[in-house]
Amino acid sequence: MKSKVIVIGSGVAGLSSASFLAKQGHQVTLLEKNNTIGGRARKFEADGFVFDMGPSWYWMPDVFERYYNQFGHTTSDFYDLKRLDPSYRVYWQDDTHTDIPANLEEFYAWFEDLEPGSSKKLDKFLKEAAYKYDVGINDLVHKPSLKVTEFADLRIAKGAFKMHLFSSFSKYIRKYFSHPKIIELLEFPVLFLGAMPKDTPALYSLMNYADIKLGTWYPMGGMHKIIEAFEKIAIDQGVEILTDHEVSGFSIENKKISAVELKNGKLIEADIVVSGADYEHTDQKLAEGNSNYTESYWDSRLMAPSSLLFYLGIDKKIDDLLHHNLFFDEDFQQHAKEIYKEPKWPENPLFYACCPSKTDPSVAPEGKENLFLLIPLAPDLEDDEVLREKYYDMLMDRLEEKTGQKIKEHVIYKRSYCLKDFKNDYHAFKGNAYGLANTLRQTAFLKPKIKNKNITNLFYTGQLTTPGPGVPPSIISGEVVAKEVDKTIAKNTAHYETTV
Repeated sequence: MKSKVIVIGSGVAGLSSASFLAKQGHQVTLLEKNNTIGGRARKFEADGFVFDMGPSWYWMPDVFERYYNQFGHTTSDFYDLKRLDPSYRVYWQDDTHTDIPANLEEFYAWFEDLEPGSSKKLDKFLKEAAYKYDVGINDLVHKPSLKVTEFADLRIAKGAFKMHLFSSFSKYIRKYFSHPKIIELLEFPVLFLGAMPKDTPALYSLMNYADIKLGTWYPMGGMHKIIEAFEKIAIDQGVEILTDHEVSGFSIENKKISAVELKNGKLIEADIVVSGADYEHTDQKLAEGNSNYTESYWDSRLMAPSSLLFYLGIDKKIDDLLHHNLFFDEDFQQHAKEIYKEPKWPENPLFYACCPSKTDPSVAPEGKENLFLLIPLAPDLEDDEVLREKYYDMLMDRLEEKTGQKIKEHVIYKRSYCLKDFKNDYHAFKGNAYGLANTLRQTAFLKPKIKNKNITNLFYTGQLTTPGPGVPPSIISGEVVAKEVDKTIAKNTAHYETTV
């Protein structure tokens, strides 16, 4: 029986779930509140520059390839994927910088130079990380996480200790290495997972495997090429995509949504609703009175960071920057504390600079540079133009100092984006940019559930539910919820046929 499915939100998870549901034979309509699709992975163009608004790191290429394969495609059908070498540059507190090599032998040699004997330890560390990646990406993240018994799988149970689920990431790394540069490099991916490294499970060394072994890539044309690929797949499957269609509520009868109500008052009938919009917004506002969780539950959640972003057009080429640049020239632990332990605007923040025009000339006019700056911040902070300008000046001063050149006076386009914008554009809870923190108490079946317990036909997908934040997990989240929806429809159809 073909069901009418409404998917709310055209981020990666929304597009993924819509495509899988349409492939299963359902009539799928995807509703997007903004005037362009992509969610946090949207793009915009200004003065000849093309800016990716959100994700800029392309990790775990195998997850993308697996997704495309399920629709009869391969990555190269949509874009030219280029591995970056060096992967990225790190500026350190001692006024030096390191270009992190993509070549594994060179990477091992750099470890050995910093800390004699560490290359052998790195080999063991990466073998353990590879196991976690295999079990995590191929098994754990594909569970709907509705019940703890899903994780009674023999392979997972046998490997519980090898997964280091109950070990601190910080302590785990220090078992192997002692050089501060090595430690900071290995801890940097978890800075965006939502907790201090000491409070993050050592399971997430799988991120180091993704970084070091699988590499850092870039889709030529920009990260939004991913959204274009997902859009084509969705349309090919028969998904109807409607922009400027913001959902304001549900019509609910007998614990079931009969229609979604748009902000303009229009009603669209639905047999099933999948929300890829912000989970807390759907739960507390759209499903008001039928929420999965209480307001106090949401307030008690530990959120991953928000961000202050600057999109800049530069009227010249910039020396001494790579495509990806991490500025670890200030105290890593102090900034992490100001995000997670004592939330406030950081005194001396670490920051990230992305210059995609170093790789891709199509994103900036000839002779010019496309520059994207990001400071990770605690969510739910005060946000105003005065604060944004203060940090803009701080970042530009440090950028000029570290690269030894004038940049600020060459800025011909500038746009900032911060907590207020995340709330306005995505209804992001507390202005978060990266979803829920990946702590042990908010992992797997302890995340907000993909199914509403009070409304029989409402499901959730995206970064605040299983399996978590990031583009690859969001792709998988869409697949997981689509399978669960199909099970529910099949069960309801069997029940109907039995009763008639």
